[in-house]
Amino acid sequence: MSFSEKPVLTGERAVLRPFTVDDAPVMARILDDPEVLRLTGSQDGAYDMERLRTWYGSRNEQTDRLDLGIVDRASGELVGEAVLNDWDEPNRACGLRILIGPAGRNRGLGTEALRLTVGHAFERLAMHRVSLYVFTHNPRARRAYEKVGFVAEGVERQTLWQDGEWIDAVRMSILAPEWAAHRGRPGAGGADLTAQ
Repeated sequence: MSFSEKPVLTGERAVLRPFTVDDAPVMARILDDPEVLRLTGSQDGAYDMERLRTWYGSRNEQTDRLDLGIVDRASGELVGEAVLNDWDEPNRACGLRILIGPAGRNRGLGTEALRLTVGHAFERLAMHRVSLYVFTHNPRARRAYEKVGFVAEGVERQTLWQDGEWIDAVRMSILAPEWAAHRGRPGAGGADLTAQ
């Protein structure tokens, strides 16, 4: 098991694919989007293009993480990224991070990208646990995580100071046995979802 392989994961609406150096300008626009900045707790953009080109151009060389671009199949446009990181090899655990820019919002691309990424983590990389943090002022993301089967574990209080107020972060995770039971569709009545 390792993150050396950089797969292409294909769904009905989205394709997740390895990044190239040419993705840097699009990712710069996405990362500078006011809603992305607010919901991820990032600082104001102003990204150095050469630094972004180096970053996205080097993602495929990384053996301790998996960074994939999320492409809208309908338009062919890069709309975000899905990342498996913080690999804890002995415990077969990793973190998950995802962001969707304006062109990919409100069409199910994020939920599908989550299912593809988490499915890869459990079914191909033999992870036991995938975890993430979501800020409490991002209920849309939390709903997407819950749709895929992530369970809230606890709250880290006042982790982000933004716009004059403290914002909490919720720790969420999904475990391999949970994924095996519902394959990213909890509440589906235990149906066999292998063909979906």
